[in-house]
Amino acid sequence: MMIFAAVAYDEPQQKEKIMIEESLFSRIGEGEKDAFCTLYEQTSNIVFSYALSLLRNREDAEDAMQETFLKIRAAAHLYVPMGKPMAWIFTIARNICLEKCRQRKRFSGEPLDETKEEIDFSGIQDREDRIVLETAFRVLSEEECRIIILHAVSGLRHREIGELLQLPVSTVLSKYNRGLKKLRKELEEKL
Repeated sequence: MMIFAAVAYDEPQQKEKIMIEESLFSRIGEGEKDAFCTLYEQTSNIVFSYALSLLRNREDAEDAMQETFLKIRAAAHLYVPMGKPMAWIFTIARNICLEKCRQRKRFSGEPLDETKEEIDFSGIQDREDRIVLETAFRVLSEEECRIIILHAVSGLRHREIGELLQLPVSTVLSKYNRGLKKLRKELEEKL
């Protein structure tokens, strides 16, 4: 319902920002399973949504999500607390997704645009979110979709999204607003 709420209302909905205790990383680095489970429960949907927005393939996104958490588990002892644990997680996920894209391109020999498959959204439980995601992937550019998902699902601020995607904040804001307008228009016509 978080994605639907972000798209449906003109006023931004007050969503709870995911608060990750940075001490989880040192505990994960020490091998504490409960800390790893806590981090996974708090962030797995967000990491999956982000990977899906990058890869546009459900199976690859699931693989990337799992690889991200394996990498986090292996590198947790290297995490330096800076107040931005989600940015660190997204950087790992982005690098894994980019490597998957390179591998897909290398093995297929085709440009990435031609290897896109239809995405299966059946695993998304919330009906409204499923409709919004299906529409977003169909109507929006990859960058618009990525920005909206990062903001709506993870609660990242536009400045944080800009840092993550290496875009100016003004570009992030304009793509976010343009994407929301496209989504609203498409959803209004659908309903």
